[in-house]
Amino acid sequence: MYICDMVLQKVRQYIDQHKLLAPGRKTLVALSGGADSVALLKLLLSMGYECEAAHCNFHLRDKESDRDELFVRQLCEQSGVPLHVRHFNTSEEAAYRRISIEMAARELRYGWFEEMRNQLNAETIAVAHHQDDSVETVLLNLIRGTGINGLTGIRPRNGYVVRPLLCLDRNEILSYLRETDQPYVTDSSNLQDEYIRNKIRLNLVPLMEEINPAAKANILRTANNLSEVSLLYHNEIEKAKTRVVLPQGIHIGLLLKEVAPQTLLFELLAPLGFNGARIRDVFNSLTGQSGKEFFSATHRLVKDRELILIEPLTNIHKKETQDEQSPPFRLTMEELPYTENFRIPQETHVVCIDADKLSGSFVLRLCKKGDSFVPFGMKGRKKVSDYLTDKKYSRIRKEQQWVLTCGDQIVWLVGERLDNRFRIDEKTRRIILIRLLHEESSQDVSPFFPEKT
Repeated sequence: MYICDMVLQKVRQYIDQHKLLAPGRKTLVALSGGADSVALLKLLLSMGYECEAAHCNFHLRDKESDRDELFVRQLCEQSGVPLHVRHFNTSEEAAYRRISIEMAARELRYGWFEEMRNQLNAETIAVAHHQDDSVETVLLNLIRGTGINGLTGIRPRNGYVVRPLLCLDRNEILSYLRETDQPYVTDSSNLQDEYIRNKIRLNLVPLMEEINPAAKANILRTANNLSEVSLLYHNEIEKAKTRVVLPQGIHIGLLLKEVAPQTLLFELLAPLGFNGARIRDVFNSLTGQSGKEFFSATHRLVKDRELILIEPLTNIHKKETQDEQSPPFRLTMEELPYTENFRIPQETHVVCIDADKLSGSFVLRLCKKGDSFVPFGMKGRKKVSDYLTDKKYSRIRKEQQWVLTCGDQIVWLVGERLDNRFRIDEKTRRIILIRLLHEESSQDVSPFFPEKT
């Protein structure tokens, strides 16, 4: 029982070192029926932890999927472990969401695990990743392209998800199962190199070990070293973010003064769905003309003079439909006789219009391309976009500009400037006084970068 005792001791020490499990608290074990998850369950039970098991049937391998479920049911019954089973139509979910089957299975699995954790009042969700999985993850990320986070391997804890077997490699797990005469099932898809991770496991890693038998150990050692480095890295990144991120957006000049501006930009944009190639394009555009746009699956980025402006795509959808909705403010209108004693308010949120110069009904809408008006105090027409540009408003801010029209003429750039054609003069007899209440539309603040408090 030498191997059994050695494995048990390594796992116990690893759990204690990283504070993964709390004695007396329930843990939900992700149990597929494969060697890794079976070993995880048996080890935790032998150490006295209270466990319940969760099994996902993804219906991806026909009879094998049902075989795995039957095996898990029998194992849990023999071990006295409560079992929870969930069936998923994984292929249909992947097709509906237009994602890979691997990604669909992962999201379905962890989403359900979290539901069960809350339902059972479990402290943690224990999954059976081991050292070989961590090596494969490093190589997979390296092949795809990654930042420093992708080179640190699999972490022992991610929120409520813990990985007590990261101190073991695959051979130690199999040796433990053999010594304890514990059966398990084998997923035949793991023996095929159809998926990228399987190609790495079946082809790349053996080739690397042929070159250097210590390849896996060296990769893990490097990943552990990078984990320490990443702590320092992210500490400096957070400090740099406070220097370059303003309430309105990312300040380009300040960004370019940083020691590693492109790396800092990557850390700012990658969480918003921008990939490495797109982020390089953004960086290369920073010294070019304003107005260039970039998109991720969830956000739009605009290079606007000295700022990088970012907003969720949901905001753009709201703008496209906003003419049919209520604006983010309220206007009040009051008709008054114009007398010599009347004083015209000077505030930008109040405007006085000669009522007799109006012809038609008021319409409140967002400004459109090509809109023009005659700014108060001027005689010639000016495009609204040029007027807002002269005021150095950002592109996103300009898209948020509302106008009050009458007929086909702009009467007021709301909160900005009256059209000179509707001004009060010596012939005015009646005025309409309009007040802007709860103004929100003219703040030059990107929705992605809220005001700091």
